[in-house]
Amino acid sequence: MLNKVVKCNNFEISNNKKISLISGPCQLETEQHAMDMAGKIKEIADKFNIGFIYKTSFDKANRTSLSGERGAGLEECLEGFEKIKKQLNVRTTTDIHESYQANLLKDHVDIIQIPAFLSRQTDLILSAINTGKTINIKKGQFMAPWDVSGILSKCSDAAEVWITERGVLYGYNNLVVDFSGMDYMINNFNVPIFFDVTHSVQKPSIDSDSSGGAVSYTHLTLPTKA
Repeated sequence: MLNKVVKCNNFEISNNKKISLISGPCQLETEQHAMDMAGKIKEIADKFNIGFIYKTSFDKANRTSLSGERGAGLEECLEGFEKIKKQLNVRTTTDIHESYQANLLKDHVDIIQIPAFLSRQTDLILSAINTGKTINIKKGQFMAPWDVSGILSKCSDAAEVWITERGVLYGYNNLVVDFSGMDYMINNFNVPIFFDVTHSVQKPSIDSDSSGGAVSYTHLTLPTKA
């Protein structure tokens, strides 16, 4: 097993380290909502001694239909990302959909995320890498585990790169997680591999104009302290 260790705030991320959590609402609705959510999740993470990175999107540009809620927008969210980082001492990440957005975000977030649907977009990946930030690339639902080598071939100049598994398309409106594929990536790519437990039980476009999901499968029970 390859075990590259990445430092993030006061915790370490590696495939053989204790769990680290990337969590937050799908989209940034308001600055106050983001602060409240980040603060509450941080409380839980601190309680269980879990490394925590706050993730939310300023714009969900790949909604199923035009009626989907997208978020507050880039300019409106920059100050919110700064406050979460400085006032709560929480690392932040958000995704980009167009190359120009990387430079606008680089001074406001710690990690830039590449969405799964755009995981093969070379110019988008390179624009994120050129910021000098850590890059988290979500593996496309259409990709085999060994196809990640093609993504990583574009990342030789990256400060740090992570890969996130979010399931593979299985027929229509369904995603499955290939855990043997995750094991393959952990053992063949010297980068941290994250598991997106919520999106991997998503049902893409199942509700005609939006995606649904199997919410009952997303519950996580954490052990209590003795």
